[in-house]
Amino acid sequence: MRTIAKLFLAGIVAFLPLAILYGWLTATFRPTWEPVGVIGLGLLAGMGAMVGMYLMATIRKLDRDPADNPDGRIADSAGDYGFYAPYSWWPLFLGGSAAIVFLGLALTNHSGWWLFVIGVVFGVVALLGWTFEFFRGDAA
Repeated sequence: MRTIAKLFLAGIVAFLPLAILYGWLTATFRPTWEPVGVIGLGLLAGMGAMVGMYLMATIRKLDRDPADNPDGRIADSAGDYGFYAPYSWWPLFLGGSAAIVFLGLALTNHSGWWLFVIGVVFGVVALLGWTFEFFRGDAA
């Protein structure tokens, strides 16, 4: 996990100077300055910093990861990684409601807002169903 954290933190070194260079080049060689690329690259550096710092803080609380051992084997990482819901239909409904929400946002006139609201309502129901799926029994 230390290698992964270092890779994310390397995003600061890669993207922040690139954002500054992009801003300088667009301000120098274009008639109008374009801030979208500078903001996007700066946010990308910030996201890498957030994930990298979170992983570095998490590393301090955990035991040494087998992936950090250069002499480690693949079998050293075997074991349970958590509990995942088998045979759940709720992600399908949640994805469908997200599609309805984005379709409502894509419609530019005022008739898309009702579709957006319907998608949000279906999305809340699907998210609650997926969250509380195992509190009702099997195949709920």
